[in-house]
Amino acid sequence: MNIVTLLPFIVLIGAMFLMTRSAKKKQQAAAQMRNEMQPGTGIRTIGGMYATVKEVHDDAVLLEVAPGVHAFYAKNSVGAVLDDDEYNRIVHGTSEDLKSDNPVVLDDASSLTETDEPAAGASDDSPIDLGKKDADSAPEADDAEPKKTDGESDTK
Repeated sequence: MNIVTLLPFIVLIGAMFLMTRSAKKKQQAAAQMRNEMQPGTGIRTIGGMYATVKEVHDDAVLLEVAPGVHAFYAKNSVGAVLDDDEYNRIVHGTSEDLKSDNPVVLDDASSLTETDEPAAGASDDSPIDLGKKDADSAPEADDAEPKKTDGESDTK
């Protein structure tokens, strides 16, 4: 056999080896990160929720998702273990974030005072008619004749 005919197969096998090796390293790093979690650590779940670890079990963790609110999550649902500074900056904000020199720009609805009219397109919290009719508003069909099926005859 000629080496030129084997070259595409060799390249393909090499690429598959490199991709699986990279994925395996990422899985090992994620498993190590999850195993290093300790109570009091701030985390972000794969769904984007920030919480504080309260207890670590074999395959699950007890998270405090809000003050006094605890929930069990699978360890695999932990997307990142955050250092204390980053967790506090994201969840609680920092004094630097609050004392920013940049002015806060409000959207149209939040800049209204009690006497102002809502901006065009602003919600007035009224229900939206989606074109569906309630059972009460359906037309009455008392005097309508029932539909005949193929097996029914017209005689009585």
